Amino acid sequence: MKSLRQISIFFFGDSICFGQGISIHKGWVTRISASLSELGRLRQRDIVVINVSHSGTTTRQALERMPYDIQSQNPDALIVQFGMNDCNYWETDRGNPRVSPQAFAANLEEIITRATTFGARRILLHTNHPTGRDQSPMRHTTLTYQQSNAQYNRIIREVAGRQDGNVVLNDIEAVFNARIGGDRARLLELLLPDELHLSERGHDLYYETVYPVVKSGLLEIIERGST
Repeated sequence: MKSLRQISIFFFGDSICFGQGISIHKGWVTRISASLSELGRLRQRDIVVINVSHSGTTTRQALERMPYDIQSQNPDALIVQFGMNDCNYWETDRGNPRVSPQAFAANLEEIITRATTFGARRILLHTNHPTGRDQSPMRHTTLTYQQSNAQYNRIIREVAGRQDGNVVLNDIEAVFNARIGGDRARLLELLLPDELHLSERGHDLYYETVYPVVKSGLLEIIERGST
């Protein structure tokens, strides 16, 4: 059971939240956790950060994990980032995405509903950054991976737009696009050689983008709890 002075924040996502391909201490989630720990010390609160992200996860798989990973923990705040696996087209699926656009939207809605039911007072919904996989279509489809990624980002924005004030959109894709200014070479500097996962510079940009929004949300939760 949480103490009255404890605030819990959960990161619920895929390999981008997990930090695949980079040392743990350099990942954006780990760095945010360290900054929030200092914020908690200054505010005399115990801010507990839990990362239940798993590489390769789709929203379908995330919903199966929610009862234990999220619902049993009653988080105060939740960062949600999925889509990079949902939008992928595996050769073995013969032209079907891993999760259809319609199902992806419904899954995000249910994740938000369930998180709210189990106590989340602030939910941060992320779009995904652009990738370098824009040169050739995936098997059994005319879409490149990046075109599909952009399509699912549009769905994330639409889902966020239908929510109340406790759900905040953090448009990572827009931040990356503003930083690179259409320069593919600058984009690749933010990615690992697989042109999908984040390099150290990519993690830096995520930290700069996400931490202020998370901090603002947690301070609001603290203020609400003090009144």
